[in-house]
Amino acid sequence: MINFYYEDISDPQLISVSTSKWIEKVAQIHGFNLGELSVVFCSDEYLLKMNQEYLQHDYYTDIITFDYSSKSHISGDLFISLETVQSNSEKFQTSFQNEFFRVLIHGILHLLGFKDKTDEEQKIMTSKEDEALSMLPTFL
Repeated sequence: MINFYYEDISDPQLISVSTSKWIEKVAQIHGFNLGELSVVFCSDEYLLKMNQEYLQHDYYTDIITFDYSSKSHISGDLFISLETVQSNSEKFQTSFQNEFFRVLIHGILHLLGFKDKTDEEQKIMTSKEDEALSMLPTFL
């Protein structure tokens, strides 16, 4: 089950039942079922406070993922700054919608066990993001 929340920011009107089905399909492709997922969309300042309080990181980011997954089910909390998604979409010259779904699936891929600390891990993560995004149109 996936729940979507909005903290100190307005709803971008991009989430639908189809979004949950897309996430579920990506999880299934990687051998997982959905557990409990909460996705919280928020501002830069909200996410900065989360980053400082829980991770002792003093910088802005687009997403923080708290992983509670088991061997067969992905579960966790994703916090996504829509302000950073917007600035990243401008920086990378892509649409807000594309960047929005890229960041969302990036967090899901972390729950599926993919990392992005090294150059090689980043290559794999980007490839998995691209694969998942290529499936998205069939769900929207």
